[in-house]
Amino acid sequence: MDQEIEIIQPRAETQDEILVAALKLFATKGYFATSLVDIAAATGMKNTSAIYHHFKNKHMMAAQLYTNIFDSFNISFDDIRRRNEKPSEQLRSIVDLFFKLTDDAPDVMQFLLVLKLNEFLPEEKPVMGTAAFVKIITIIQEGIKAGEIRDIDPQLVNGYFFGIINNTLRLVLTGALDKKADTYLSQTWLTAWNAIAKK
Repeated sequence: MDQEIEIIQPRAETQDEILVAALKLFATKGYFATSLVDIAAATGMKNTSAIYHHFKNKHMMAAQLYTNIFDSFNISFDDIRRRNEKPSEQLRSIVDLFFKLTDDAPDVMQFLLVLKLNEFLPEEKPVMGTAAFVKIITIIQEGIKAGEIRDIDPQLVNGYFFGIINNTLRLVLTGALDKKADTYLSQTWLTAWNAIAKK
């Protein structure tokens, strides 16, 4: 049994290293411009054959990254909903998380907000169809019911609110805004919240 654990652990670590390298390259070069040779070089492997022990192709890496990122969001959103009672507080915590990730893990947010996922992962659910983002619609519906959010279609509320949030983060990620995302957090939150708040 101990030997099994020793064999499994390095394999999992190597898979993680490959995924981290792939994510960084997808975020900086784009999915289609990234080759297996690039990923192998970024992980310190001499050739691509070592990658094939873990992933059949680049598409499998992208699909695994998609799953990992949205599973992580799902867990984070559940935690946010447990810790915050009001829908407005839950939305603020989600926005805080997105801004923090933009500063601390820009490759993740680049993957999420800048890359056109449907071009290379057409079989995956659209971002708004994932379990994590369905929870945002639920928060919005609860906010409408509680009288915090204007009584309009929750999908429209989501579009107005996260349109402002996501566009600000894209401007940071692409360098159009030259400061850290956190610099723009307060004014972006106020603008986004005022677009949907019940007056």
